[in-house]
Amino acid sequence: MPLDNSTAPAASCGKTVCFSGHRPEKLPDGGSDYSQVIRTLKSILYKEIIDCAENGFTTFITGLARGVDLWAGEMVMELKAQGRPLRLVAAAPYRAHGSSFKGSDKFVLGNILLKADEIVYVSENYTRDCMRLRNGYMVERSDKLIAVVSDYRSGTGQTIRYAERCGLEIKVIDAAKLENDMRAGFENEQLAF
Repeated sequence: MPLDNSTAPAASCGKTVCFSGHRPEKLPDGGSDYSQVIRTLKSILYKEIIDCAENGFTTFITGLARGVDLWAGEMVMELKAQGRPLRLVAAAPYRAHGSSFKGSDKFVLGNILLKADEIVYVSENYTRDCMRLRNGYMVERSDKLIAVVSDYRSGTGQTIRYAERCGLEIKVIDAAKLENDMRAGFENEQLAF
C-alpha cells in the first residue's frame, strides 16, 4: 500500500501525466548533455510537457529515477517557475531512494523533493518489486504516459505495456530511432559536401 505524506490523491486536480524512461547509461551516448541526440531528446520531451500543459494536463508525476524522470521533473519545475498552474508529484519507490545518487543527480533529486507539491513513498523500504510498484502507482493515477525508450525489454517497456492495458494515452519517444535517424542524417550531410 502506498505511503503518502499528503491527504490529497495524486490525480485530484485536472488531468495527470506520468513519465517513464531509461537511466542515462541506457540512452544514446550514455545520456551525456554534450550529445546532440540527448539535447534533441530533451527538447522533444520538453515540447511534449508544454503540449500537455496547454491541453489541460495539470498534474505531472515523476518517478525520480536518474535520467528521464529527473529531467522531466526539472522541466515541470521550470514551467511552474514561469507561472503555469501545475502540480508536481514525486513518486519515490522507497523512502531512502536516491541515497546513492552522486553529483548533479543528487542535486536535482534534492531540488525536486524540495519543490514538489506532493511526495509519495510507494514502499517504506527497498524491495525487489518497489520499482514496479512505483511504476504501477504512477500509471494507475494518470491519464497519459510520456515514455522515452530505447529497449522495450526494460522497466520502461513494462510500464508502457501496463499503461496500454490500463487505457492511458501514450506518447513514446523512441530514443534508439531518434539516434539512428540523426546519425543517418549526419552521415548523409557529410556525403553531400
